[in-house]
Amino acid sequence: MSSTHRNRSDMRGPSNGQERGSALDKALAVLEAITAQSQPIGLPDLSARLKLPRQTVHRVLTHLEKLGLVVRDPSRDRFSVGPRLSTLALNALRTHNQSAPIHAILQQLVDEIEETCNVGVLDGLQFVYLERIECQWPLRVHLQAGSRVPAHCTSGGKVMLAHLDEAVRARLLRNVTLKPCTKYTITRTEELEAELAEVRRRGYAVNNQEFMIGIIGVAVPIADCQGRVLAALAVHGPSPRLDLDRAIGFVPRLKEASAIMADAWTSGPEVADTPTSSRASSARTAPARVGD
Repeated sequence: MSSTHRNRSDMRGPSNGQERGSALDKALAVLEAITAQSQPIGLPDLSARLKLPRQTVHRVLTHLEKLGLVVRDPSRDRFSVGPRLSTLALNALRTHNQSAPIHAILQQLVDEIEETCNVGVLDGLQFVYLERIECQWPLRVHLQAGSRVPAHCTSGGKVMLAHLDEAVRARLLRNVTLKPCTKYTITRTEELEAELAEVRRRGYAVNNQEFMIGIIGVAVPIADCQGRVLAALAVHGPSPRLDLDRAIGFVPRLKEASAIMADAWTSGPEVADTPTSSRASSARTAPARVGD
C-alpha cells in the first residue's frame, strides 16, 4: 500500500484534538502505515506519523496482533505485517490478477523464449504461483497456479526472501530446518543468507537443480516505482535444454517484462488497456528498478 494515501490527521478534531473516526478507520490507518514501511516500525513512530495518541495506537496494535494482522518483534518492540494480513494480500493479488494483463504479458514472454514462466509471491517460507504458463515442449514440469514450492531452493522464492526486511527474514528462518530437496539444496541458514546477499547484488536469483534434479531456473523481482518488491517473475526448464548460462541470458528480457507487470499492478486500468507491445517499448527506457 502506498504511502501517498491521504494523511490520517483528519481523524483528530480541528480545535480540541478530540479523536474522530471509527475503530475501523484507525485500524486501517495503522495497517497502511505498517505496510508502507520497508522495515518494522515502533509505536512512537506510528503515533507520530498518524497524529494519534500512543494509547490509541497501542490499543489498535494489541487488537490487530490478536487477529494475526500484525506481529511484534519483542526484542525491538516494533511491528510488521502478520501472517493473516499476508494471506489477505495474497488472495487480493490472485483476485486482481484476473483483471490485470499479467497473463497476457506472461504468455507473450513464454511465446518469445519458449520456456515455462511463472509469477509468484512469498507466503511464509513457501513460494506461491499466482500465474504460470507452461511451454509447448513435451519435457516440462507440470505445476498449476496456486501451487506452493519451497522458497529457499527456488529462484522466485530466493528473490522474495532476499528483499524481505532483515528482521522479518530472520524471524522466518529462526529455528527452521531448511529441508534438502536435492543434493544441491542450501540447508544452512548462513549459506542461504550469503546467497540472498548475492541475489540483491546481481539483481536476479538462480536455482541450479536445487529444487529438482535436472531443473534450472532464474528469477527477477517485480518492483514498484519505490523499489518495493511485489512479486517475482521466473523462467525454468530442464537442464538438457536450458543450461544455467542460457537461463541467465534471459534476465534482461525478464526484467523488461517485470517492469511492464509492475506498471499493470500499480497504474490501474489505463495501463491494462495499453497493448503489451507498446508498454514493452517504453519499459526499455524506464528508470532502473530493484535488481537492475
